[in-house]
Amino acid sequence: MLSGLGFGIFILSKGASSSSTDPSNLQRVIVISLVLLLTLLAIVASSCVLAANQRSHHRMRRLKETILKAGQDAHRIIRRIITTMTEMEYILLPYEPVVSFQLNLTTHQLGKESRVIQHFVQKNGHSIDLAIQTSYIAHIVIVAVNMVLLTGAIVLLLLHWHPGLVMIILFCWILTTLCWVITGFDFFFHDFAKDTCSAFKDYVQNPKNNSLATILPCMDSSYSDQLMTEIGSTIHNFFAQLNAKSTEFYRSLGISELGDELPGVMKICEPFSGPPDYSYIPGNCSKGEIPVSSLPNVLAPFTCYRGNPPEKCKSEGKFLPESTYYMAWAYSRSIQDLINIYPDLKGLSECSFVKDRFEEAVLHRCRPFRASIRRLWSSMLALSIVMVVLVLAWVVKACQDRGRAFSRCSIFPNS
Repeated sequence: MLSGLGFGIFILSKGASSSSTDPSNLQRVIVISLVLLLTLLAIVASSCVLAANQRSHHRMRRLKETILKAGQDAHRIIRRIITTMTEMEYILLPYEPVVSFQLNLTTHQLGKESRVIQHFVQKNGHSIDLAIQTSYIAHIVIVAVNMVLLTGAIVLLLLHWHPGLVMIILFCWILTTLCWVITGFDFFFHDFAKDTCSAFKDYVQNPKNNSLATILPCMDSSYSDQLMTEIGSTIHNFFAQLNAKSTEFYRSLGISELGDELPGVMKICEPFSGPPDYSYIPGNCSKGEIPVSSLPNVLAPFTCYRGNPPEKCKSEGKFLPESTYYMAWAYSRSIQDLINIYPDLKGLSECSFVKDRFEEAVLHRCRPFRASIRRLWSSMLALSIVMVVLVLAWVVKACQDRGRAFSRCSIFPNS
């Protein structure tokens, strides 16, 4: 670029000194000066397009990965829920066949949803990759061909090969048309990116009353709240019955006759608040309460396993049948599994994984993405405008040189 600029200044200074008395020579100096200046601007604009294209390509891929991670998160959460529910299904089958059958139906439905989400992510991820790659390659090809034509035009101007210059002008006019087409696409994509990021921001601020809520695969908020309240109520009632049974058990042993507040009575920790919300509160345990998963460990010393004589079990205080112990283990394990996946169920019902990814996009991806698209659109607009003026300048130069003989690298015709 610097060498070409130096050569252009040398030619112009030489031409200006020899054309001070000839008006037609002065016009030639002005035209060639305009051609060289516009060529330099076209090269600069092409370089800006290449840099902006590289940056926007990187930003688009980052934003795409962030958005598609919402589907990947949903798929991963559903698979984790399916694994846990399948385990619960087989554990409860001997004791609660109806519940086991319902869990089986639920896991099959979740599996179907998981496959739909996985197909959606793969299909749309491929389509988005194709669109990003097509835009990236189109900009590179346009700029590369443009640089080749600019170089060829300068060489033909120096060699004064008129037919070749006319062909270059024709090709550059076609290329300029393509530049305007891509400029229009970049402008549309700039507005699309702006509207999309605004929609993401609105969804993060108000997920329930947003235009995206109608197209996202999320439950209705009122239904999801009701569903999670029912699950919380079911678990809360189970713990209430379990603790009541524990109190009756201790009373039957004659440990205490002090009413409900029995010293030393084993209580199961319940991680849910009471009505009406039944909110999940992890770690909501007072001192002395045990997690439900530890219930089999508490009952194990009182269990009379098969193979032990009944008299020996009675003398050692092991009065709990082995079948009862395994039933208690099955219920406690199932409830603990349900508690473990409750946050996933809540996140799935509230579509929190979508909100989290949109929030990440708004905070870390949208602003640089929009800025890179704006720079790409501005660079393509500048290149398109410069190419229009440059092609017109080449037309004027071709008309001036038509039918005249030149020495090589000379801007004035032979006498």
